[in-house]
Amino acid sequence: MKNLFKEFKNFAVKGNMIDMAIGIVIGTAFNNVVNALVKKIVMTPLYVLTDGVNLANKK
Repeated sequence: MKNLFKEFKNFAVKGNMIDMAIGIVIGTAFNNVVNALVKKIVMTPLYVLTDGVNLANKK
């Protein structure tokens, strides 16, 4: 059991775990930014242009 903790400590100290955590945080933030841009900037004109159009009948 001590060997497992020692290996984990060596892994964390090398920076691999920190790099992975930073990548996850940046990826999550980028995902939120893209979602906000699409919902507020891209989709708004599309909603206005397609107001009253029923796409279910357009097969």
